[in-house]
Amino acid sequence: MNKAVFLDRDGTLIEDRGHLSSPEEVVFFEETFDALIKLQVSFKLFIITYQSGIGKGLLGQRDVESVNAYVNNTLLEKGIKITDTYVCPHKNEDFCSCKKPNPFFLWKSAADYGINILESYSVGDHPSDYHLAEDAGGKGIYVLTGHGIKHLNELPENALTVKDIGEAADIILAQK
Repeated sequence: MNKAVFLDRDGTLIEDRGHLSSPEEVVFFEETFDALIKLQVSFKLFIITYQSGIGKGLLGQRDVESVNAYVNNTLLEKGIKITDTYVCPHKNEDFCSCKKPNPFFLWKSAADYGINILESYSVGDHPSDYHLAEDAGGKGIYVLTGHGIKHLNELPENALTVKDIGEAADIILAQK
């Protein structure tokens, strides 16, 4: 069984600039590339992104696919392979099964790629990112980039909280 790190996109790997509709709007955090290069040695990497702008009619599916392709291609140019990118396109009021922290995409990765959720991590800047793996038996890490500081008081007291994706990678690798 493989171990994985499930990464939020906006606010974790790249700056959260609202509903991104174009690759030109993407700005990577400085520490993203080094962190992912280190992580991919021991973990498969996945992106799980919540793009409610699709469900709200603010973005098209192609807009999100274009941004995701740009993110994945830029990472690949740096030698980083994202195993898969999962997108939840629904609005909150849709009560779908794929919106974080529901583990829908974790179970999909387990089925499709042989991922052991119990030995995997989720990393992100929203409480739902933290709870994604935590609630499924894995480990969640909360980053203070993006919306991290804004939602900090919504986490359990014992939540593992770090400055950014670089610090998250260091902690994950120290625990492996």
